[in-house]
Amino acid sequence: MPRLEPVRHTLLDAYDSQLRTSSEMPRSARIVRTGPLWSAVLPGGRGFVTYESLDGADEGAIAALVDAALAHFAAYPEVTVIEWKTRGHDLAPGLHEALVSRGFAPDEPESIMIGEAALLAQGAPAPAGVEIRQVRDEAEIWAMEEMQGTVFGDPGWRARAEATVAEWSAGSGIGFWIALVEGDIVSAGRLEPVEDTEFAGLWGGATLRQWRGRGIYRALTARRARSALLQGKKYLNADCTELSRPILERSGLIKVSTTTPYMRRQPSA
Repeated sequence: MPRLEPVRHTLLDAYDSQLRTSSEMPRSARIVRTGPLWSAVLPGGRGFVTYESLDGADEGAIAALVDAALAHFAAYPEVTVIEWKTRGHDLAPGLHEALVSRGFAPDEPESIMIGEAALLAQGAPAPAGVEIRQVRDEAEIWAMEEMQGTVFGDPGWRARAEATVAEWSAGSGIGFWIALVEGDIVSAGRLEPVEDTEFAGLWGGATLRQWRGRGIYRALTARRARSALLQGKKYLNADCTELSRPILERSGLIKVSTTTPYMRRQPSA
């Protein structure tokens, strides 16, 4: 069995080369490049800034890049909040100070988790009495989003459900997977293939409290991994909180780095 560190570096290299910049904003037509920065206006009035690397930029150059990004979004009055996505393994001297001094605030860090789909697809049958499959109609999407809203304490789940129904109806390629017990949805998660890469993302994982610890989410992950393999994907990735990290590690994903979003609400918002 290979040692963890070489495997982690291989996965991180694949992440850096395939999952940064344009791969992070597939549903945006308004993408502008400023030096190493990729800036986009995303649905819902959200600005987004990312990059593959800031290596070689000193504190002054990085501060100038932050100013350039803010000047860019000032031309879009519909943008009410800007997210600047950072990664823990990046070399970016003075970036935290430049962002905070310009009105950005860091959210909680999340772990970047990656695993090989072939490994995650092995074993993990669904527990007795649990059916795992993709959603079949809009009613199941609404039930799925309501369950996830309950798990995450999200009162705005209805708006998210409407967006999910629109994505599903448009044939976006995203797979919405559910686990059912006697017809009731007890766990769910998405599989989002990333075009022109070897990756598919695992997102939206949630299981009702009374059904946790029974192997349902592990089985849900394995089924999504098998689906990813059928679509020619090699890797699965997810960003998760420390609460969710052990669950994904038990499913076979490895923490390769961290990501911290810095958020700035625009003055006119």
